[in-house]
Amino acid sequence: MRIESSKSSQIRHVAALQKKARYRKEEKAFVVEGIKMVEEAPPEKIRAVYASDSFLERGGARSLAGIPYTEVSDAAFKAMSDTQTPQGVLAVVDAMEWDPEELLGGEAPLLILLEGLQDPGNLGTILRAGEGAGVTGVIMSRDTVDIYNPKVIRSTMGSVYRVPFMVSEDLRETLAQCRRRGIVSFAAHLSGTSDYDRRDYRGPSAFLIGNEAAGLSEELSEAADARVKIPMKGSVESLNAAVAASVFLYEAARQRRL
Repeated sequence: MRIESSKSSQIRHVAALQKKARYRKEEKAFVVEGIKMVEEAPPEKIRAVYASDSFLERGGARSLAGIPYTEVSDAAFKAMSDTQTPQGVLAVVDAMEWDPEELLGGEAPLLILLEGLQDPGNLGTILRAGEGAGVTGVIMSRDTVDIYNPKVIRSTMGSVYRVPFMVSEDLRETLAQCRRRGIVSFAAHLSGTSDYDRRDYRGPSAFLIGNEAAGLSEELSEAADARVKIPMKGSVESLNAAVAASVFLYEAARQRRL
């Protein structure tokens, strides 16, 4: 089967998944683009794969060996792609589902809690860095950017498949759950009472990262067990949210490795 028209119902369905967070939520699905993201997707999660004429002409069929796909015209593929220069292959994937116990349980959880992050690149990078640092879960406030936003998905470079995550309706309640489980929470804050590398993260730990412009709300900062800061030189007041999260996570990873 080959789809020629960009007005095909399948093409419109994929395009809507790319553009509308509400539609992704209703359909419980998202879109990944590029052969790496298609290859790494859990096979049982893949709903459909689409490949453009030009991708197949370049030998792309070899990359899709064993993966059922639908061929589409280049024009139709461009209509459902989120990028200016489409890679020629994409997949519709079931939304990931994680048991909260996978995030909060275990011997020494390492969590990152995100409040109101709005930049897709930041969220995607945090998932990717989190996987590298051994994070056991990412918990987001309801007003954080949709994790299935195409820009977030691209930034994760596949980590979205492997890093457990969930959306919290109330991060303060989530912090209370963490405390009951013995997880110590550290709020990244400009008025932190100690430098980040002076604390012990070898036990169950959670880092709180706030909105790019406003930082953490005072309510959430006060609910944390401690406030920590990254010492800065020069005239720089703070770091990008993803960079700051990476600094904390890799310090925890360093301590745990040693």
